[in-house]
Amino acid sequence: MGFDLSFLSATGFYELTALLVLAATIGFIGLLLRQPMIVSFIAVGILAGPSAMGIVQSYDKIQLLAELGIAVLLFLVGIKLDVTLVRKLGFVSLATGLGQVAFTSGIGYLIGLSLGLGVVTSLYIAVALTFSSTIIIVKLLSDKREVDSLHGRIAIGFLIVQDIVVVLAMLVLSAMGVGAEARLEDEGGAVFWQIATVLLYGTLMLGFVAFFIRYIADPLTARIAHSTELLVTFAIAWAALLAALGHHFGFGKELGGLLAGISLASTPFREAIISRLASLRDFLLLFFFIALGTQLDLGLLGTQLAPAIVFSLFVLIGNPLIVLAIMGAMGYRKRTGFLAGLTVAQISEFSLIFMAMGVTLGHVTNEALGLVTLVGLITIAISVYMITHSHTLYRWCEPLLGLFERKIPHLESAEDEKFADYKTYDVVLFGLGGYGSAIAKKLVEKNHRVLVVDFNPDVVRHWNKKGYSALYGDATDQEALAMLPLRSVKWVISAMPEHDLGLTHEDPRQVLIQGLKQINFKGRIAVSTQNADAVDMLKEKGADIVFQPFQDAAERVVSHIDEKTEEEKAAENTAQTKKKTDKKQSGKSKGKKS
Repeated sequence: MGFDLSFLSATGFYELTALLVLAATIGFIGLLLRQPMIVSFIAVGILAGPSAMGIVQSYDKIQLLAELGIAVLLFLVGIKLDVTLVRKLGFVSLATGLGQVAFTSGIGYLIGLSLGLGVVTSLYIAVALTFSSTIIIVKLLSDKREVDSLHGRIAIGFLIVQDIVVVLAMLVLSAMGVGAEARLEDEGGAVFWQIATVLLYGTLMLGFVAFFIRYIADPLTARIAHSTELLVTFAIAWAALLAALGHHFGFGKELGGLLAGISLASTPFREAIISRLASLRDFLLLFFFIALGTQLDLGLLGTQLAPAIVFSLFVLIGNPLIVLAIMGAMGYRKRTGFLAGLTVAQISEFSLIFMAMGVTLGHVTNEALGLVTLVGLITIAISVYMITHSHTLYRWCEPLLGLFERKIPHLESAEDEKFADYKTYDVVLFGLGGYGSAIAKKLVEKNHRVLVVDFNPDVVRHWNKKGYSALYGDATDQEALAMLPLRSVKWVISAMPEHDLGLTHEDPRQVLIQGLKQINFKGRIAVSTQNADAVDMLKEKGADIVFQPFQDAAERVVSHIDEKTEEEKAAENTAQTKKKTDKKQSGKSKGKKS
C-alpha cells in the first residue's frame, strides 16, 4: 500500500521536484556505498512507483521523458558503432563477445526452463542476461586507468560486439512488433502488406542514412561544431527526429535512435557529442527507470527473489568463467581472462529496455520484467566491488585458475608485441592558439611525442593534415579527459587562451587540474596565465609549473637586451683596452727609435 501523495498531481512541478529530491537523496546514499547511478535510479523507480511511495501521478509526462531518454541512449550506442571501428575489432574481441553471448543465452535459457518460466519468457531473460553495462565498465576502467591495458581493450572490444547484438535484438523485436500489429488488424494479406511497407520504408531510411554519412555528415558537423551549444542541440534534435521517423514508419523509436547515432559515428566530433550528451542521457534515464517502476509490484517482486538469486549467481560467476574459458582456449593468460571476464559480471540498462519492449509487445509479463530488474540490482551492485578490487580477487582465486590457461599462452605473447607499438604520447597539450602552437612545434622538434587537443574543428583538421596527432575536445569535459591516452604521458600542458573569467564562467585551467586529479594522473601539469595574481592559486590547485607568456616573453626580451648591452659594453671595453694598449705600444716604439 503506497503513501497518499496524490496532492502532488495538483501541479507537475511538485511531482517533478519530489522525484528529483528522491533521486538526489538515493543517489547520495549510493555514492556513499560506491554504487553507480544506475543502481540508484532503479531504486528510485521502484520507490516512486504505486507499490511504494506513489509519487508518480503524471504517467504520460514521465513516459514522454522516458521515451526521449531511450532515444538518446540508443543514439549514443549507435554513434559508437563506427564502421571503421567495427572493422578494426580484434579477433579475440569478436570471438569472445560472440562466444559469451552464445553460451550465456544458451545456459540462461536452460536455467529459465528449469525454473518453470516458460519458453518465451526464458528466451527473453536469456537474451537480457547477455548485455553488460558499457557505462559502468568504461567508468570503472577509466577510474583504475585500465582502459589502455590489454584486458581493458579486449573488454571494450567485446562490449562493442554486445552493442551490435543489441542492435540486432532491437531489429528482431521491431519486426515481431510489426507482425503482431498487422495480425491484430487483419489475419489475411494485411500482415504481408504491412511488413512489406515497413521493409520498404526501412530500406529507404537506410539509403538516406548512407547518403547522409557519405556526403553530409562531415561538412555539416564541421560547421555546427564551432558552437558547443548548437552541436548538442543538433545531436538531440537528430536523435529525436530519426526516432520519430522510425516510429512513424513502423520500425520503432529505438531503431530510429540507433540509426541517428550510426549516421554520425564516422565524424571527427563523435567523442565530443558522446561526452556532452552523457549527463543528459543519465538524467533522462532516471525517468525511464521511474516509468519502469510504475509497472512493478513490490509484492510480486518478493516472490521473484529466489529465481533472481539463481540468475544473479549465474551472471556473477558463470559469465566471467565463460569469458575466462574462451580466452584461455584462445591462448591468453589466466590473469588477462579473469580481469576481462569480471567486466561482464552484471546486466545492463539495455536488459531492462529489452524486457520492457517485450512487455509492450505482450510477449512477457510484468513479473518477468520485475525478475530481470531484481537481477540488475543485485549484479550491478556486487560487480562494482568485484571490478574495483579485481586484482585482489585474482590473487585469491589464482590457485584455482590453472585449468583456464594453456602451457604456452601464445596469443597473449603476440598481443604483448603489438601492445609495445601501441600509440603512446609524452605530452598532451590543450590549446592550439599562437602560444600553444609554438610550444607544440618546439616539442615535436625535440622529438617529443605530442597529442594536441583543441576546441576549434578547423584548427584540429589543419594539424591533422600536417601529420600531427590532434583531437577535437574540451579541457572542461571530464568524461572526454578520462578517455585520453594518458598511460605514458609525463606532462599535460594547458596553453588555452585566457578569457574574461567572471562568476558565470568556469576557469578551464582549474577544471583541467581537478579532472586530472580525479583520474589519478601521475604525470606533471603545466598551465599558462596572463594574470600574475593567479600564479599562486594555480600552484595551490596542483599545477607544477605556471607559465606567464607575456611576463616570460618580457623577461626574455630584457634578458636579450641585457646580454646585448653587456656584449656591447664588453666590446667597447675591449676596444678601449686595445686602443690604450696600441697607444702604449706606439709610445714604446717611438722611444726606442729616438
